[in-house]
Formats: sequence, C-alpha cells, structure tokens
Amino acid sequence: MTGHPATEVKKLAEALNTSVHTVVLTGAGISAESGLATFRDPQDGLWAKYRPEDLATPEAFTRDPKMVWQWYEWRRAKLRQAKPNPGHDALTALQDRVLAFTLITQNVDGLHQQAGSRDVIEFHGNITRTVCSNAPCTGKWQHGDEREPPICPVCNADLRPDVVWFGEGIPEGAMSASLTALATCDLFISVGTSSMVYPAAGMAQQVAANGAVIAEVNPNATPLSSHADIVIAQPAGKPCRRL
Repeated sequence: MTGHPATEVKKLAEALNTSVHTVVLTGAGISAESGLATFRDPQDGLWAKYRPEDLATPEAFTRDPKMVWQWYEWRRAKLRQAKPNPGHDALTALQDRVLAFTLITQNVDGLHQQAGSRDVIEFHGNITRTVCSNAPCTGKWQHGDEREPPICPVCNADLRPDVVWFGEGIPEGAMSASLTALATCDLFISVGTSSMVYPAAGMAQQVAANGAVIAEVNPNATPLSSHADIVIAQPAGKPCRRL
C-alpha cells in the first residue's frame, strides 16, 4: 500500500543522500505538467480521428509521408508553446546534488535539455531533429526547404522526424549508455512513466536484481508500483521540487 506522500518523499530524500549513482527514467507524465498530451490522451483538432499508433510507424510514413510529417509539425507547434515545469527544473538541480546522476527519458520533446539537464539519454529520439529516412544516409534539413516532408539534400529521400517509431529499435548509442548506467545504479527513480513500454519498462527489474532501491513518482498506479520500495502517488512537479 502506498504511504503518505510526505513520508515517501522523505524516504526518497534519504535514499538520494546515500546514493552513489542515481538513475532517473522519465516518461510522458512529467511533460504533461507542461501541457503536452501523452500518447494515451485523445487527439484533438484535425487529428482527433487518428490514433498515434496509426501515425507513428514506418509503414504510415511510407504510405503517406505528407500526412505523418504534418502531424509531427502539429506536435512541434504545441511543443513551441510549452516550457519546462518544476519537475524538469528539480531534476536539473538534483544532477548537481548527487555523486553520479544519469537521466534517461522516453520523451522526445527536449524539455529536460531546455531546463538545463546535461547528457540526457534520449531513448526515443527528439522531435525537434530531422534525419534522412534512407539510413544510413546522414543528410539533414536545409534551411528554406518548406516541402512536406522536406527532401534529403544528399540522396533525395524524404526526411523524417528523428524519433523511434513503433516497430523500430532503440538507437544503439542510447541503449548502450543506458545499460552502462544501470550496471552501477544503486537508486532508480521512475518519474511519470507507465512502466508498460519495453525495453525501458524492464530497467527497474534489472537494477532491482543488483540490489538497487526502486522509487516511483506517478499519480497513477502502474505495473511497477507494487514492486517499488518508494511510491510517491503524485504528479512529478511537487514532490521533485520538495526533494
């Protein structure tokens, strides 16, 4: 059973004080406090009739690249209106208050970097960047190309958002950096993630096997809640700021 939030925050603060290497995994919940909808929230406007799962796939981009590009442009427009919230700010502050700190995010919005977090491991990429859809071509968007989608200046293939779509693998660099961090983690904090999307959802089990303390910050119960040592059943902003 979840304890009182104040008690759980105190327990987490004590764990942070003794931690040698803290790893934090964040999900869409932390950015929801900045006004960004999660993938599980209903779409609105022109996109209300679509499911994200039907748009964020390589198959959808092959079938209708213009529609997928326009959807991401719509998401980017919403992101330009968003700012880091106290949860992002608190994690930035924590980075300078523990011996070793690694931040892994499933989010693609770049708000952690805007808040000042350093060396963020982006598990699912970043919506603000574009890459060539013809991997391993390294062509980038050229200023002034307003086509939807823009065209790679190197190979003339369509450019696409630099994100991990359903059915694609985690970038090798992000996976390798995450595994390295998890190997020495003694405190793992899951913030605003559903703990349902693998391989990120398996990180807690991995570090628990090595004896790490597991903490969860999430207003809703998740598959991790019953296994965590510390459960703070609140949105991220308030408890992270108190930490």
